[in-house]
Amino acid sequence: MDATFYITAFATLFVVIDPIGLTPIFIALTAGSTTRHRRGVALRACLVGFSLLVLFAFFGEAVLGFIGISMPAFRISGGILLFLTALDMLFERRTKRREDQSETEDFPDPSVFPIAIPLIAGPGAIATMILLMGRAEDAVTMAGLLGVMISVLLIVFALFLTAGPIERALGRIGITVVTRVLGMLLAALSVQFVLDGLADFGLAAG
Repeated sequence: MDATFYITAFATLFVVIDPIGLTPIFIALTAGSTTRHRRGVALRACLVGFSLLVLFAFFGEAVLGFIGISMPAFRISGGILLFLTALDMLFERRTKRREDQSETEDFPDPSVFPIAIPLIAGPGAIATMILLMGRAEDAVTMAGLLGVMISVLLIVFALFLTAGPIERALGRIGITVVTRVLGMLLAALSVQFVLDGLADFGLAAG
């Protein structure tokens, strides 16, 4: 695999997990916490998210095969799922759901739920890892994909640790603009997943 594959993988995971969009929700869910407690929540959330994504990356395709779902079919359905996520980002539905969740639920330790699941390791991120790992040709490529995923999670962790200053610097308008741009990029990448799946069926050019 060339560098383009890893760049695409990074961009896809980045926009699906959406570290920038997660940051204000992390702030809301940990409001009133001490710096030490917030750091612990961030670490646990990232570790749980990492574990789930690794699990599905290596065993997700086997589970699909067991229940009779082909990878081309999953690529198409995964692409559609990612496109719906992009629409949510473009029209603020995703942010609104996260804000509603943070306002209505009281979690003394929200690291596992809802931060790790489903905000970090949600359906979109799980589908993306299965799809990307399905395109890996050898162990080196798989290791590279894991490195890409870890780099995205490290960005999530770093942003969580600097949540306060980032919130003040970007403001609501800045976060909204960034989320819109990421949504547009995700929409284009999701269409590419669908085209890849159709190409595997011989219905479109690869």
